Amino acid sequence: MFHLETNSAANFGRPTRREWMRLGFLGIGGLTLGDMLRARAQESAKPKDTAVILLFAHGGPSHLETYDMKPDAPDDIRGPFKPIKTNVPGIEVCEHLPKHAKIADRFSLIRSVTHDEADHFAGHRRFLSGYGKLKSGTGYESHYPQVGAIVNRLRPASKPGMPTALAVNGVVVNGPDYAAGISEGYWPSLHRVPIVNGGIRDSVPIVDGRRLGDRLTLRRDFDKMRHSLDATGTMDTMDGFGRQALEMMSSGEVHKAFDLSREDPKTRDKFGEGEGQEVLTARRLVEAGVSFVTVCARGSGPGSKAHNWDDHAVNWDMQGAMLARMPRYDHVVSTLINDLYERGLDQKVLLIVTGEFGRTPRLEKKDGIIGRDHWPSAMSILISGGGMPMGQVIGSTTSTGERPKDRPLDPHDLLATIFHHLGINPHTEVNDQSGRPFPICRGEPIQELV
Repeated sequence: MFHLETNSAANFGRPTRREWMRLGFLGIGGLTLGDMLRARAQESAKPKDTAVILLFAHGGPSHLETYDMKPDAPDDIRGPFKPIKTNVPGIEVCEHLPKHAKIADRFSLIRSVTHDEADHFAGHRRFLSGYGKLKSGTGYESHYPQVGAIVNRLRPASKPGMPTALAVNGVVVNGPDYAAGISEGYWPSLHRVPIVNGGIRDSVPIVDGRRLGDRLTLRRDFDKMRHSLDATGTMDTMDGFGRQALEMMSSGEVHKAFDLSREDPKTRDKFGEGEGQEVLTARRLVEAGVSFVTVCARGSGPGSKAHNWDDHAVNWDMQGAMLARMPRYDHVVSTLINDLYERGLDQKVLLIVTGEFGRTPRLEKKDGIIGRDHWPSAMSILISGGGMPMGQVIGSTTSTGERPKDRPLDPHDLLATIFHHLGINPHTEVNDQSGRPFPICRGEPIQELV
């Protein structure tokens, strides 16, 4: 079902869009999808055949319970779980990530990224744009363009009729209206990354996630929308770019990518329900030609009240939440990695699995319940594919996991690596709102990877 954002845009200081008939005509500040296509037509360079999937674990997974365990640390540091060996000598992961352990040769771990923002959405801003400043008048948005919006603006579409960037599902903030890396910051709204499956902005239509597998219903919805536009004469008055915008969202390759009934049922079953189907959709999108897809890894498991990775003792028992969510997380991440490799997409697609920060080295306890607080000074990130060297660990932390011991890296360096993979010069400067040139990134591609 095509629809526009109807109930949550106000949370970010944006008007609500209720009428899907505004497709292609109404955008914030008068900027439309047609305008976006018109602007991109000015780009002549053919992009590299590469793509990025950002699987973002909102809430900040504990590095000490996942990819950087400290079994020799004191009890109040090391936590309740034990490390296990992987198929790569010298690399260990949490005992509750056994599927990871079988494919460590297909991923690399970065253990030494560090930054300075301990609040969740401040962490999003710092991690996903490189800069921490808040956008004026909003509670969550970044003042500076985030990675998805930068790709959306600076990289031409890989294939005719395909968008450059999309977000699959979003973080629940009074409704699924936010996704990691989509903010356009001080740029025009046409550069914002559209959210699919749960919320949408700026008059870009979406497919209802509950009906992605209903091929007949999808076709009926698409045909109904096009018939309505034809009946009102709207199609006759749209310019070429407006028509292209409509075609892109109603009958082209985007439609096919969202139609999971086209996928082998065995593959759909392999990914599993819910979050697994969203990750599968992300793979289908990059396979079809979308350059950047961000997906929310909510971290909720059967029987768990934990809907993100914010594992404070005051929220819930971290141990219980981890035991509920880790099997699903382990399955989704490892299944996606294996799927990319088995399809020969490991050279094209770079997978980034991360949250906005790590967790405090020292456990916090409340009434016998244990957890960890926010900790941006150290975090772990999983990288897979992208034609990069796998089966390695980059950087390390101190004996308590408190801060980098060697090879400290900034979020700017990870962003530079993403841009490098997509063929975007990480040193590109774009004018800010005052007209001054401003670098999209202040880091360097991580040499162990590129």
